[in-house]
Amino acid sequence: MSTVLQAKERKELRRSALRKIRANGNIPAVIYGARVESKPVSVSSADLTKTIRTAGRNGIISLDIDGNKVDVILSDYQEDTIKRDIIHVDFLAVDKQSKITVDVRLVLTGEAAGVKDGGVLQQSLHELSITTTADKIPPQIELDVTNLQVGETATVADILHQGDFTINHEEDEVIASILPPKQEEEINAGEQQEGGHPDNEEGRETEPVSKE
Repeated sequence: MSTVLQAKERKELRRSALRKIRANGNIPAVIYGARVESKPVSVSSADLTKTIRTAGRNGIISLDIDGNKVDVILSDYQEDTIKRDIIHVDFLAVDKQSKITVDVRLVLTGEAAGVKDGGVLQQSLHELSITTTADKIPPQIELDVTNLQVGETATVADILHQGDFTINHEEDEVIASILPPKQEEEINAGEQQEGGHPDNEEGRETEPVSKE
């Protein structure tokens, strides 16, 4: 069952009206989709936060626009760069039976064996583009890196079946790798190899190198 979120159609579209909407604790939004006419609306900031917490970032939301309900997902949003508050939202109207393409968070699980041996885990892919029906979008996709050794990489091909969706990435695309401890030291400019110097002196010695 979809989570219901109340929305109001926006009639006044001037910039001053947007400021007034935000001042009253609401967020300007737009609904769009192949089968609906693009429509400007506003939703309560507090209600949107609760809805995302309940339905998930990619969950289906039943948007109630002055009594008319439309199934949507949160397609995109804009944040205030300083306060990190959401200042605008794009809702994509969806048909639960039609396939859509969305980005889903990719989470690494487990403690890699290579990290226990002193290696450094690097994650190069944090989201996956997938295609599925709106009601089958997973909240996140997980990859277990427990057995990953120093010098090894995990790719898209290593993701186990976690639902009815298609991953839109090449199977050999690297998700994570374990950097050897020695390589990590080299990246840090090899300062540790010149032991016996105070920290500030090391900084002076290596500074010209970084400017080249």
